[in-house]
Amino acid sequence: MAKYDLMSDKAESFINPQNIEDVLSHARKKGQDRALVSEILEKAKKMEGITASDAALLLFNRNPEITAEIFALAEQITDAYYGNRKVLFAPLYLSNYCINHCTYCPYHAINRNIPRKKMTQEEIKAEVIALQDMGHKRLALEAGEDPFHNPLEYILESIDTIYGIHHKAGSIRRVNVNIAATTVENYKKLHDAKIGTYILFQETYNKKEYERLHPKGPKSDYAYHTEAMDRAMQAGIEDVGIGVLFGLHNYAYEFVAMLKHAKHLEWKYGAGPHTISVPRLQPASDINLADFKNGLPDDIFLKIVALLRIAVPYTGMIMSTREGENIRKKALKIGISQISGGSKTTVGGYALNDKTTSKTAQFELSDERTLDEVVNWLMTLGYVPSFCTACYGKGRQGVDFMSICKQKQIHNFCTPNALLTLAEYLSNYASDNGGMHSTKCIGAQLIEAELQQLPEAMRKVVRARMEEAVKGNVKFV
Repeated sequence: MAKYDLMSDKAESFINPQNIEDVLSHARKKGQDRALVSEILEKAKKMEGITASDAALLLFNRNPEITAEIFALAEQITDAYYGNRKVLFAPLYLSNYCINHCTYCPYHAINRNIPRKKMTQEEIKAEVIALQDMGHKRLALEAGEDPFHNPLEYILESIDTIYGIHHKAGSIRRVNVNIAATTVENYKKLHDAKIGTYILFQETYNKKEYERLHPKGPKSDYAYHTEAMDRAMQAGIEDVGIGVLFGLHNYAYEFVAMLKHAKHLEWKYGAGPHTISVPRLQPASDINLADFKNGLPDDIFLKIVALLRIAVPYTGMIMSTREGENIRKKALKIGISQISGGSKTTVGGYALNDKTTSKTAQFELSDERTLDEVVNWLMTLGYVPSFCTACYGKGRQGVDFMSICKQKQIHNFCTPNALLTLAEYLSNYASDNGGMHSTKCIGAQLIEAELQQLPEAMRKVVRARMEEAVKGNVKFV
């Protein structure tokens, strides 16, 4: 068996099963040790992150007072690193053709109940314009793995199409990409296409379970999939996003393994993951949830969110519309920094939206509110909805971004830019029913209140740039 080595680029070394089991065994034995847990929490209060082993001990602790302290600390860290801004995005499904046999995904090759759909470039244009008309500026591209229907050339052409669409008040400013693991050469092509973050979920880090859940297809190669982020970063992609699909395997194992993966990337490449996603298994076509016995209850799920924020405070955390309003509200407070809004998980769901399209969903949504409703909701909760893509445009990526973020200075850029993009959104996309509860009215009051919190010099800069921002010409700080 391979030895545990975070600096190795071999999956069996940086995600070492024996090491993970040792961590979990120790956590089970010592998790209720009040003195040890208190010591870990004192270290965590420095807001510099904690080890996977320490995080596991906190996860296994069952003392309600300790849990309350964990949630309070996660809230403090979220505020210290990210302030009250929340970034918004939307997924864009290009194609659901797939040759893999993933047992938890309705796109699996032998599902005969789901219509297959691949959008043309003209259809993609229509989808993007529909998303722009909502107010979106940041997209996450999704496509099944199928070298015939969805070759990399199709993905690259689609990215070029999206960036080339200038509609009304502007264009899509950041395209993140969630496609199957590929080669260094192909990652270089994605880098040259100016993608934002490359996203790939591990699904499960347990090799035996992974191989059972992926019986056929290229995704069945555990090592190739697990080592994908190494190849992406070696190809020059500085921002990568990791995640697991909670519900496939034991949550504690996944939690520790994901933190090991994050630490591996940080130690080897100088920058940990730009984002961590926390999806939970949801109902979908040809998928029977009764076949999966590792469902994650809400209280444990939220504790995991809080502990991820404590363990890797510098990393953005994403929660999609898989989760409903109530869970998202709680999670925003303790760690989530990015959420989707007005999402569709169907191929062509934004503009085409015909009878066939409605049957192509990858999973059922738990939050079906429009983007405007989500923006309004966020503001009533005291958050600043952000459509900012400044770091991507200004070159603040990878190591540079992490360096600024670890110094808790990123909000000096993010808050002004969030206000500029919120002004852009309010002017061009927000609803206005004339009442005090309209999105435009709430937003205008929020912007003015937030401006007063900025240093005078920065406040003057933001005010000066507002006029151009509302025209869609945002000049980022």
